[in-house]
Parts: sequence; C-alpha cells; structure tokens
Amino acid sequence: MVSAGVDALPDMLTRLKLTAMRDRLDGLLDEAARCDLSLRETLALLCGAEVAHRDERRIQMDTAIAKFPHQRTLEAFDFAAQPSLDPKQVRDLAACRWVANGDALLIQGPPGVGKSHLAIALGREAIRHGYSVLFTSATALVTTLVKGHSEGKLEQRLSQLSKPRLLILDEFGYLPFEPAAAHLLFQLISRRYERGSILITSNRVVSDWGTVLGDHVVATAILDRLLHHSHVLTIRGDSYRLREKRRSGLIKATPVPAQAGASE
Repeated sequence: MVSAGVDALPDMLTRLKLTAMRDRLDGLLDEAARCDLSLRETLALLCGAEVAHRDERRIQMDTAIAKFPHQRTLEAFDFAAQPSLDPKQVRDLAACRWVANGDALLIQGPPGVGKSHLAIALGREAIRHGYSVLFTSATALVTTLVKGHSEGKLEQRLSQLSKPRLLILDEFGYLPFEPAAAHLLFQLISRRYERGSILITSNRVVSDWGTVLGDHVVATAILDRLLHHSHVLTIRGDSYRLREKRRSGLIKATPVPAQAGASE
C-alpha cells in the first residue's frame, strides 16, 4: 500500500500543481538524505523549492507586464561615477517601503546620468518585493490620456493606469506636452494620490514644471500631491555617454549647474 502511494507521488504532485517539487523530487530527497534531515526539515526543503520556483515565475511574468525598455539592475549601476548620489539612500529605496506606503519618488538630473537606469532597477526591486509595476515614458503616457479623452475613454485609461502599485514615468520634461496634458496628468496624479506610488525621472527641476506643463497653477497642484509624501534623488554628475569623449579630449568638459532639490 505504501509502495503504491510512493509510485503515485509524481502524479499527485502534478494534480496539486506542485511542478517544481515534482521535477526536483529525487534530487531534493537525495540532498535531504545526505544532510540527514528530519521529516519536518525535508518537507521544508521541498516546499522551499516550490516557493522559489513560483517566485521566479511571478517575477518573470510581472517584469514582462511592466514593459521595461531595458534590463537594468542596481548592482550594475556605477555609483563611483556619480558621487553626488548616496548609495545608502538608494539601497534604502530598494527595500520598497516607499512603495508600500504609496509615496512618490523623483529622480532628477541632467541627461545621461543614469536616471532611467535607477528607475528600472528600483522597479525591478519593487516586483521582487511583490508589487505590480508599469513603466512608460511621460510623453507616451500623456499621448494615451489625450487619445482616451478624445475617444471618450478617459475613465478607462485612468482606471488602467491606477492599477499598478508603482507607476514609473520616465523622461518628464524632455519634450513639450500638448495643451491638455497638465489637466489630464493632474487627474491621474489625484487618482493615485496616497493609493499608489509614482516614480518620475526628469531633467527639469520642480520649479520648471509649470513651464513644462504650460500651466503653473495645475503644476503647483500636481507637485502639492506628489511632494506631500516623497523622496528625491538628485544627480549632478557627468553624462555616461559623454564621459569617455571628454576624457579623450574630443569635447571640452562643461560645469553642470546645481539642481534645486525638493524636501521630503
């Protein structure tokens, strides 16, 4: 009777959808025997393999849904090249407590200093911690909202963009927005306020947002909500893309003006 149960174990694991445990069963049991594990410890080893497999699959699926344009990690970020950035602050942000609290994160600095790299890397960390993420350029997001408004589907678009626990808006301020952008963006920020986190990368300081949006009153209202519960990373370093050319003397180094930060 016991032998029949053992022979049927792979089928039972399949029916229970414990596929990782099924596929690694013999190897895990051999490992348990070598380590002289107790029955309880062996069960923990088997369950741990299943949980790790499901976490890996979830991370892969959520990463695909997030639509990151590139693969970037915090380990690959060159902190030595950006001394204005505090690695400890970035590591604290990687713990994603700010996402759990529904806070906003603003990463500001000149082009080419790694803002998008950090945004993607922190987005991947958020996924690893179990949060849903969506990455989009600010221009693409505004285009989506404007199109939704013109087609009578604005509520649908706002609802979709409110679902991810973390929404990443990349490259805010690089291109001018349409006249209706400020009001549509305000609606989205208000919808997500204290409900979902937003990460924004920008080459413009917050005092320029009124000019970027073409409406200083609405820009102030947006910033009031964003900065109420916020964290700010300001990068004042050199562009990665231009550093080697400067070192080789092909172009002259130019001083980067100080960025005015916002307090938390």
